[in-house]
Amino acid sequence: MTYCVEVLAASPSDCEIAEQCGADRIELNNGIHLGGLTPSIGTLVMARRVTKLPIVAMVRPRPGGFHYNPMEVETMFVDAKQLIAAGADGLVFGFLNADRSVDASLTQSFVELCHEHGIEAIFHRAFDCVEDPFAAIEVLIECGVDRILTSGLKDTAIEGVALLKTLQAQYGNRIELCLGSGINAANALTLINQTGVKQLHGSFKGWNEDPTTRTENVSYAFSDLGDYDGVDPEKLKEMIDVINTKKAVSM
Repeated sequence: MTYCVEVLAASPSDCEIAEQCGADRIELNNGIHLGGLTPSIGTLVMARRVTKLPIVAMVRPRPGGFHYNPMEVETMFVDAKQLIAAGADGLVFGFLNADRSVDASLTQSFVELCHEHGIEAIFHRAFDCVEDPFAAIEVLIECGVDRILTSGLKDTAIEGVALLKTLQAQYGNRIELCLGSGINAANALTLINQTGVKQLHGSFKGWNEDPTTRTENVSYAFSDLGDYDGVDPEKLKEMIDVINTKKAVSM
């Protein structure tokens, strides 16, 4: 696997920035501050218009955990089919049982849906909530999942380096790993060198202003840092430069 910088994007503008800065792949979400939710079909359609980069789309109907009720599951399958029809190159999802084991049945069904349409099946950071990562990864491999997004069961990937290194060494020839959470230009090389994983995922977050977000009596802000978040091109360019330098040295 070659080096890959995947950008967490929430808008067509984010996707346009990702391509302009030299990213390799986009994960399209809504509600990134909630951990990432299913993007609208309109967002994906517009994203496809502004970039030729591969776009994998989140399928997550609500915030919180990953043990879904039947109506939520049905919603996810409806969303998945519409996202595929709108041009997603992969779907990003995660299903857990109440005991924090992987729900193999639902995972298998989602993988089959993806592969029937020739797109990737990616298990997201629900993996970081499992009880036993080794049992979980075996199930995901058996289900045919193409890639896992993970921080090594820690809040950030840099904290999860030990497990990430072990997972890559034991399973890297059977399933792809992509490191996520707290990824930036300052720690990218440390993560690559210490884990052997060459795929990195980040939001490279900046903040945008909207003068209608607040009045004297009403606020729709969710952060004191800004009104809504988006990809910061300077942070992303810095990351891309680090990876391009690493590529050149490795040639």
